[in-house]
Amino acid sequence: QAFFNEEYVQAIEKKKDEEKARKLQAIIKPFVLRRTKEQVASELPSKTEQVFYCNMSEDQAAYYEKTKSAYRNDLLSSMDDGTFKKKQVQLLQGLTALRQLANHPIMIDASYESDSGKFENVIHTLDNVLKGGHKVLIFSQFVKHLGIFKNYFERESIPFAYLDGSTKNRGEIVADFQSNTELKVFLISIKAGGVGLNLTQADYVFILDPWWNPAVEQQAIDRTHRIGQEKKVFIYKFIAKDTVEEKILALQNRKKRLASSLITTEESFIKSLSKEDIREILS
Repeated sequence: QAFFNEEYVQAIEKKKDEEKARKLQAIIKPFVLRRTKEQVASELPSKTEQVFYCNMSEDQAAYYEKTKSAYRNDLLSSMDDGTFKKKQVQLLQGLTALRQLANHPIMIDASYESDSGKFENVIHTLDNVLKGGHKVLIFSQFVKHLGIFKNYFERESIPFAYLDGSTKNRGEIVADFQSNTELKVFLISIKAGGVGLNLTQADYVFILDPWWNPAVEQQAIDRTHRIGQEKKVFIYKFIAKDTVEEKILALQNRKKRLASSLITTEESFIKSLSKEDIREILS
């Protein structure tokens, strides 16, 4: 296992060694039959993905830049003085804080009273989709982020279903969403509801924040784009401009290209980041 990790995983994931990827693919080809969903379920309706780039509000952007500068200065100096390896926890904390700020500052600061560019963009887009009579799955990796929308829907008397890791009666909630024509919105934690659910009544999927591993997002999309779906499916990804989210999207695309040529087990994303990746993310 140590040999495989050093010879292939490190070379392919960290060094982007295409020659090693081809070599490993040749080794496993006789043993792995790879079939994409498009090959197996060719009768599925099409799906369309669109990225919405959201400008942060003025107050949100100021909060984001202040927080980014504090983390960046500390982490970059640790790269120079050799203490960076001890900063892995702080790196994760910093990136998580920046991702939450890109969504809505109230996620890390309950006293924040201003607005969020992404929240306004999502609500505006959702309003248009609901006016068209569609059903929507809304995924976030942050339960706090879902909570912001949950509070909004309750204030506006918009019926919605909700599922996160603490939800007990998943089957009942899913069945209600599938059969209840008045229930148009389903808020779902991507960690809890990304697999095992059949939600083919929905034809729109909102991904509120990018996940490190693009395969996790794909699993969420597959809750509705699966056998039994009769309508075209539209996937909207909301990305806060000039934030770490744009950098995550770029890293995702790199990983997608790798995954298309090779099936590999991904290591912890944070641990796989090179110093160059981190400098880019915090730039």
